[in-house]
Amino acid sequence: MTPDVQREALAVLGEVWALSPDVRLGQLFAHIGFLGEAHLGKGLGSIDDDELIAIMYRHRAELVARLQGAPEQAPQPAGVATSVSGSSAVPEAAPAGRVSR
Repeated sequence: MTPDVQREALAVLGEVWALSPDVRLGQLFAHIGFLGEAHLGKGLGSIDDDELIAIMYRHRAELVARLQGAPEQAPQPAGVATSVSGSSAVPEAAPAGRVSR
């Protein structure tokens, strides 16, 4: 992971945590791991860096939508989405009933 990607990952993690003020850091890591399993079929230790960042961006969008009163479904990319590394590894949407807090 390059320093720029590290800064991006830590920045989005900070944003997600700020949107969840009642969640402890360990709980947030566990939740991100759950999202990786739900959307990618991989545990937190097996998620590639670009996939981790994509999961955190997705979770941030879900939290923002929830705070704005929008439905819990995360917005889907309009075109072909590209991850930080340039691969097309973007998490698939889970059925609405599978992601809960």
